[in-house]
Amino acid sequence: MSSAGTPAATPSATGRLMRRHGFWQRALRHRSFMIGGVLTLALIVAAALSFVWTPWSPYDMDMANKLAGPSAKHWLGTDAFGRDVASLLLVGARASILVGIIAVGIGLVAGTALGLLAAARRGWVEEAIMRLTDFSLAFPAILLAIMLTAVFGAGIVNAIIAIGIYNIPIFARITRASANAVWSREYIAAAQACGKGPFAITVQHVLPNISAVLIVQITIRFAIAILAEAALSYLGLGTQPPQPSWGRMLSEAQTLMFQQPLLAVWPGAAIAMAVLGLNLMGDGLRDLLDPRLARAR
Repeated sequence: MSSAGTPAATPSATGRLMRRHGFWQRALRHRSFMIGGVLTLALIVAAALSFVWTPWSPYDMDMANKLAGPSAKHWLGTDAFGRDVASLLLVGARASILVGIIAVGIGLVAGTALGLLAAARRGWVEEAIMRLTDFSLAFPAILLAIMLTAVFGAGIVNAIIAIGIYNIPIFARITRASANAVWSREYIAAAQACGKGPFAITVQHVLPNISAVLIVQITIRFAIAILAEAALSYLGLGTQPPQPSWGRMLSEAQTLMFQQPLLAVWPGAAIAMAVLGLNLMGDGLRDLLDPRLARAR
């Protein structure tokens, strides 16, 4: 069959938009996407740069120069142990990206699989998966991290697991809702009439057509993962010494607010810029990948 409504001619919504309207041409004109992309790129560059160069070693202490203000020697000053703040910020970006990638990856893979299964099978399978996700949402990432810490001890691995588990029900619910909308389309009925099973339909038609929703959600959950990692490290449940972390930098600076307030400003600004960049990029992707919004532009 050659009609546009048949399975043979049903490319994903994302692919159609990129080809027909020139995705990157529109992206370059989208202010929110560009600002978010620049901020996100800065985060990635900072983390990558820290592997090959930092102004000073983030692990070396210089007690003679502790709590020094910004200068030509230490661009952003030093902390209570005489460590260079700029170096700590660069290396601390690694933890944020590491937690974001792995934790969001856990939620994306497991949550998407559960959501697709719920939409494809329906009935008691869908009900069981959705009730399980409702139960999981009752345990936020910080509470899960506290529980894991009580059993296995504090550390970045437990923080990643806690944030990843928290992301699973969110991706599952979003995937299931988006997939249910696709399953009601006419070309899905045509694919079923041609003898395709639920698995083939899910892989060939459902998943490509909900990819735009998942891409946007990845950027949003990445930003939330950075915030969660900072909060857990602030509480002493995330990244452990001597590994630098933006959250732990904030925790160490709270007792020095009157002596050196900039110690709290720098990591706070880094967290704010990273989260803002990812959120702006997510909003931009939503506008660029949504067919209705794309036509309106």
